[in-house]
Amino acid sequence: MNDLPDLFAGYDRRIIKTAHGNIFARIGGSGPPLLLLHGYPETHVCWHRMAARLAEHRTLVIADLPGYGASACPAPDLRHESYSKRAMATTLR
Repeated sequence: MNDLPDLFAGYDRRIIKTAHGNIFARIGGSGPPLLLLHGYPETHVCWHRMAARLAEHRTLVIADLPGYGASACPAPDLRHESYSKRAMATTLR
């Protein structure tokens, strides 16, 4: 049983299938879409205090980057290129 509060009540939970693995996201609000990404080493939860205000005018897509939170880890590679900003941008495009 999960006793933690749902910090995104009313938001949909989505698994977005990509060529590089599944991405977890919360989606809610109304208006033009706005993609919110977290920093290192965080998860989508870092946006919980701002989400309600932003969602008044935008549809928020609040994703966990590959390898963070509930998103799948990229395939391992010796140079860790799958964790580069370029690879993450390609995955989330």
